[in-house]
Amino acid sequence: MLARYQPRFFSASKPASLAGGDRRPVGLVAGWGRFPVLVAEALVRNQQPVVCVALSGLADRSLESICDDVRWLGVGKLGGHMRFFRRHGVHGVTMAGKLFKAELLFQRSVVWSQWPDLECIRTFAPHFIFRHSDTRDDSLLTAVTDAFERNGMEVRPATDFAPELLVEKGSLTQLKPSAGQRRDIRFGWTIAKQMGGLDIGQAITVRDGTVIAVEAVEGTDACIDRSGTLCRRGGWTLIKVAKPAQDMRFDVPTIGPQTVERVHAAGGRAIAIEAERTIVVDAAETAALADRLGVAIVAIDAADADAEVA
Repeated sequence: MLARYQPRFFSASKPASLAGGDRRPVGLVAGWGRFPVLVAEALVRNQQPVVCVALSGLADRSLESICDDVRWLGVGKLGGHMRFFRRHGVHGVTMAGKLFKAELLFQRSVVWSQWPDLECIRTFAPHFIFRHSDTRDDSLLTAVTDAFERNGMEVRPATDFAPELLVEKGSLTQLKPSAGQRRDIRFGWTIAKQMGGLDIGQAITVRDGTVIAVEAVEGTDACIDRSGTLCRRGGWTLIKVAKPAQDMRFDVPTIGPQTVERVHAAGGRAIAIEAERTIVVDAAETAALADRLGVAIVAIDAADADAEVA
């Protein structure tokens, strides 16, 4: 049975990089959403210099007032990212925020606007030119981290700098999943893990033991919208988990207020996430909004998913 937890979140702790008094700037590669902003704010609170490559057309403008220096560059200007960080003496880099892979790969106008530099071509040639490697998310992001590390910059998980964003197991909302929703969570958990293990996606939607939609290249938001179209009765559950071999340096599953609004608008009534391996952006606001809209949110682990549902 999925226990009726009390809400608990990780308390903020000082990032590991600060333990030895290291005051060299941290390089932040910022994509779309609030997550990069929260990481930058956490670094500043801990008096850590932060310089930011803000990805053009994606990153939040507020980063300019938070970071010590910001350079706006396209996704494809990987060499430019590295030169900017080297000028600032960066030895540690972290990546936060969403990229829209479907647009980057399949929309010609976006490809032209993000024209790659030489470092980017060198990094991705095995994937897109010679086809020696695949183009799954983990493969591409691992290629990026390897490129940074070849250039003397260690890539660190963003949660090293903002550990309070990782949620412990428990019910985030006053509203608890129903017995039927708990059965759907248990049913969907294993399937979602298998999909993650294949690096297809991290989220699925389920109602009454039937998988409605599976996240793929389109991302979680589009999966949620599609679920609303396919299941007009509503009442379905979103299950979002980390990959079995999740690299916490990138692509960590994330939800926030926008996720709740989207699930509600599409007819969903519950969200299950993986405890200690999921980022909850603006957690208090997310929980309050979910209670107001009638969407239960619970963070569970594998033991809970394996338990019998009453």
